[in-house]
Amino acid sequence: MENTQKKDIFDRIMGWGFLKTFEPFYKKNKEVLLYLFFGVMTTVVSFITAGIAKFLLEKMGAGESAVVNVSTVFSWICSVTFAYITNRIWVFASTAHSRADVIKEGTSFYGGRLFTMFVEMLIMNIGVKLIGANYWVTKIIANIIIIILNYIISKLFVFKKNK
Repeated sequence: MENTQKKDIFDRIMGWGFLKTFEPFYKKNKEVLLYLFFGVMTTVVSFITAGIAKFLLEKMGAGESAVVNVSTVFSWICSVTFAYITNRIWVFASTAHSRADVIKEGTSFYGGRLFTMFVEMLIMNIGVKLIGANYWVTKIIANIIIIILNYIISKLFVFKKNK
């Protein structure tokens, strides 16, 4: 029996050619797979925006603390906005539609991400300033930890399904 739920773009892509082979695995693990896909895309947004900010701040002669902190905050704003949109639409298929529900959901999402931004800033400052590790190596390690924390927060607190 065909699923009556409307297919999104990712469902349709999984119906193409050789990808049909993976369709049962995809259907079973769709949420996690899309979260990982958009987590990678969010990380790309984070790295690109952090790199732009880092480059501009260094060109302006900003100190190491300013470079680390401002680039982290700037990339956070850009990447969290991207993540909210993609998580809301595709990963968790949010059912919040009223203004109040969307505001509550968005506030919870950004609040959770604000918490993990401080975790990222802590990791970045410990890694780069205290330990002297490479900025980008530290950023990769921080992002792995943040992706896991963000999934847990989104799943349990932001996009929880009402039974």
